[in-house]
Amino acid sequence: MARALVIYNTRKGATRGIGELIAEELRAADVVVDVKEAAEMTTERDLTGYDAYVFGSATYHGEMMTFMKRILFLAEKANLRGRIGGAFGAFGWSGEAPGRIFDTMHHILGMKMVNEPLRVKSPDGPEAAESARQYGRLIAAALAA
Repeated sequence: MARALVIYNTRKGATRGIGELIAEELRAADVVVDVKEAAEMTTERDLTGYDAYVFGSATYHGEMMTFMKRILFLAEKANLRGRIGGAFGAFGWSGEAPGRIFDTMHHILGMKMVNEPLRVKSPDGPEAAESARQYGRLIAAALAA
């Protein structure tokens, strides 16, 4: 059975909500999913043992949040090359964080990224929620391939 790790760094809870919606879809596809706050992950060992990794951060002052930066450094040490990956995040104004996470996962970590980063203003609306669920389905499909 495939395993996925969804890690989020949130400021007001929206990014956590997006991560939970992605995780719901992965579980519906019989993927075992762990959802963690980025601050909980402290060593590269915390990142081992998964087939897919989905990292998310809110955009704050045009940047990803501090704990997500730490996750990316830990991921480099954990050698996730060739694993399936996805990136997501909530934003208020500009939304750069998901793209920066996605690019790091793809170009530096050498991961097999699905589609493109998911950028959602808020997970509360039906359109945004469906986008997050669709992203989860894309990751599940990549795991099944």
